[in-house]
Amino acid sequence: MPFKFEKLDINDVVLITPKIFPDERGFFTETYKKSEFCKNGIKTEFVQDNHSKSAQGVLRGLHYQKKPKAQAKLVRCTSGKIFDVAVDLRKDSKTFGKWTGAILSEENKKMLFIPEGFAHGFIVLSDSAELMYKASDEYSPENDRGIRYNDPEINIDWGVEFEPLVSEKDKNQPFLKDTVEEDLF
Repeated sequence: MPFKFEKLDINDVVLITPKIFPDERGFFTETYKKSEFCKNGIKTEFVQDNHSKSAQGVLRGLHYQKKPKAQAKLVRCTSGKIFDVAVDLRKDSKTFGKWTGAILSEENKKMLFIPEGFAHGFIVLSDSAELMYKASDEYSPENDRGIRYNDPEINIDWGVEFEPLVSEKDKNQPFLKDTVEEDLF
């Protein structure tokens, strides 16, 4: 099997480790294989790929799209190192408002599958980092939403001792308790 699938402490969020085939020339790996993902419960159809680059200390998130344009994501870090986070926004979930996260890096080549119904964010731990991620729906500005990255009720431990670099948009996102009910899942 070319992948190891590890369920995290919030149901449906999966850490995926691909098999790496190194040799004297470099390496080869599969980053997505529909049949393997389906066999392991991830039946999402991806329709858009995104690529971002950020400097050390940049924190992006917590972002999501509301229905009917909700997005599942398959996130990987192709350069550098990040701490990637998913927050459960499914109102009927026993883990509503809880978060889970994982280190993704060019070295470990791990990926995080985040299903619909979650907000996503990350902080860059290396000098810079590049992310590539698949999304299950196209970007929709009118359905674009967010939760404040430092919401005290969610209480994410971003694992850093410095003040992150955050966009004005992300600094002004609502707290989860102030989020409009119909924007949740």
